Amino acid sequence: MPVHDWTRVEAGIFHDFHTVWIAEIRNALNAGLLPQGYYALAEQHAGVHVTDVLTLHATPQNLEQLPLPPASGGTVVGEAPPRVRRRQTVEPTMLARRRTVAIRHVSGHRLVALTEIVSPANKDRVEHVVAFAAKAVSAIECGVHLLVVDLFPPGHDDPQGIHAVIRRHLDPAAEPYDLPSREPLTLAAYVAGPKVEIYLEHAAVGATLPEMPLFLRPDRYVSVPLEETYQIAYRGTPSYWRDVLEARPPPL
Repeated sequence: MPVHDWTRVEAGIFHDFHTVWIAEIRNALNAGLLPQGYYALAEQHAGVHVTDVLTLHATPQNLEQLPLPPASGGTVVGEAPPRVRRRQTVEPTMLARRRTVAIRHVSGHRLVALTEIVSPANKDRVEHVVAFAAKAVSAIECGVHLLVVDLFPPGHDDPQGIHAVIRRHLDPAAEPYDLPSREPLTLAAYVAGPKVEIYLEHAAVGATLPEMPLFLRPDRYVSVPLEETYQIAYRGTPSYWRDVLEARPPPL
C-alpha cells in the first residue's frame, strides 16, 4: 500500500491514524523485534517531553554514569549497515527534548531510543518547527537515539524538510541540506554520540515505506517495519476518509 497524501485531510484525521500507527509500531517492537531486556512504550513522558514510542533499558538515575546497554541482540552495524541511500556525520557545535515510541532497557529502565512521527501541528508555525528540532537535538544530547518519520512535505518553516532544521540545530555551520524535490518526505535515524551519525531515506506520495534503523547502541540497531505497521493502522481508517485519501469520489 503506498504512502497517502495526508495533506488531503484535516489534522485531526491524521492524528487518529497517527495514534493507531504508533500503537502498531510499539506492538511490532515488543513482539520480537527488540532484543531481550528491551521494551517499547507508547505515548509516554520522557523528562519534560511526550514521546510517540519509547525504547527503554532499565537503569540507575544518574545518566552521566550509565554504561551502554549490553552488546547483545539487534543487528551489528559493522556486519550489516542499514540499507539507506544517504548517510551523514555531524559534529554538533550546539546540542540544544516530544510525543513518540520510546525504547527502554530493563537495567534501571533507561531510555535509549525514541521514535517520532511528525504531525501537522509540529510544522504549522515557525515556533513549533523550532521546538520540535530543539527537543530532538536535546534527546540526542542526552544520549538517546532517535528515529523521525515525516510524511508531510516541506512547508514555509521547513523548506528543506524537518531533517534540515534538526541538522541546523545540531550544527549551525553545516551546509544547506539538499532535499530531493521528487521525494519530499523524510525518514531519518540519528545515532547519539560525540559525532552524530544520521541514516536518511526520502520518499514520495505513492511510495512504499522502507524499513528504517532504530538504534539501541551506536553499534547495534533493529529495523522498524514502517510499511507493515502503516498498512495495519490504515485498515481501520474510516471508509469516507480512505476515499478522500485515495482520491475516490465519495459515495452518494
